[in-house]
Amino acid sequence: MDEKKIDTQVDLEAMKEQARRSGLSYNEAIEWIAKTTGGRDTHIYSDTDIAAVKKQNEQSEHKKKQ
Repeated sequence: MDEKKIDTQVDLEAMKEQARRSGLSYNEAIEWIAKTTGGRDTHIYSDTDIAAVKKQNEQSEHKKKQ
């Protein structure tokens, strides 16, 4: 019974190691997408509050006109 646990643990660790070596992490993939697409269509990955940015831009433009 203990032998099966050891084999399972070894297999699990081997699977984890293979997963680590198999490609990009989620964050690495998102960064790569943003860099290679020039930022086009990456808004789905952003947590930026668009309304707040627009408001800030409007305030900035208003101050320039004064």
